Amino acid sequence: MVERNALKRTTNEGAQNKKANDRLDTLFRQYKKMLEIRRFEEKSGQLYGMGLIGGFCHLYIGQEAVVVGVQDALVAGDQIITSYRDHGHMIACNMDADGMMAELTGRIGGYSKGKGGSMHMFSVKKGFYGGHGIVGAQIPIGAGLAFSNKYRGNKHLTATYCGDGAINQGQVYETFNMAALWSLPVMFVVENNMYGMGTSVARASANSEDLHRRGEAYGIPGMAVNGMDVEEVATAAQEAATHIRAGKGPIILEMKTYRYRGHSMSDPAKYRTKQEVDEVRNHSDPIEHVREILLASRSFSAETLKAVDKDIKAVVSKAASFAQESPEPDSEELYTDIFHDA
Repeated sequence: MVERNALKRTTNEGAQNKKANDRLDTLFRQYKKMLEIRRFEEKSGQLYGMGLIGGFCHLYIGQEAVVVGVQDALVAGDQIITSYRDHGHMIACNMDADGMMAELTGRIGGYSKGKGGSMHMFSVKKGFYGGHGIVGAQIPIGAGLAFSNKYRGNKHLTATYCGDGAINQGQVYETFNMAALWSLPVMFVVENNMYGMGTSVARASANSEDLHRRGEAYGIPGMAVNGMDVEEVATAAQEAATHIRAGKGPIILEMKTYRYRGHSMSDPAKYRTKQEVDEVRNHSDPIEHVREILLASRSFSAETLKAVDKDIKAVVSKAASFAQESPEPDSEELYTDIFHDA
């Protein structure tokens, strides 16, 4: 009996150790992806300041845990569609940094041949169906993608992102109605970063603390999630994905997150205090939170994490060089990719 109990304890300890190691491996992978997003966005901001990126440019700095956590619940064949704060979503889909940066700078080597810019890059191969500049316009398109999945019976889902500013658009609620009516396999992810352009969500949305409940009138369940904690995001997204793949219809995830920069590069963000931003940076930063867990585990040293950062910065610097060296599109490209032969 003593030997059996000892064996049982050893087995339990082994299982617990494996679980702990698996968690650390997942966190390390998520850490690298979140850091890649941040470094890419920092470089994008630099290139914009140098005049090498024109038009609009909305940075994802601060919100990295949302898309990285949600991506862990998706499988090959699922789709993502989002709005204009889209660079992080592209990186989470493993789109190539060279092609992304070239598109931002309007070069032929970009994902849309330099004609789409920050808000209009696509990669069907990676399941990324674009950032969309019209507020809320991606929501019905995302439902359309989900409808195609249901029509084909392939068990795939569509992660459809929007911000707290878009949640009050009429087309969003038309989409909620149809998605519920037809039990579409769609995950509505509301990235509530507290400010729709320059207006606090509390001033723009009734019941601003409960955006995840916006689908209740249609019978769509929702969850409020700490969008600054990648583990919590991943757990909630996995629960939502299980719900959807079981044929139970759509679900809403409200990710309570925060952006550190202005709405776009032209926004000085004077509608909030420096103290407010610093408070989030110093106490809730999603990347620093994971870094502290990795270091505390003693499985990862500060030197290891510095090396990861160095490697990522090298990839981003290479992408910036590729973008500047890639030629601008020829004038003939004005007439390509306009119509599709059917």
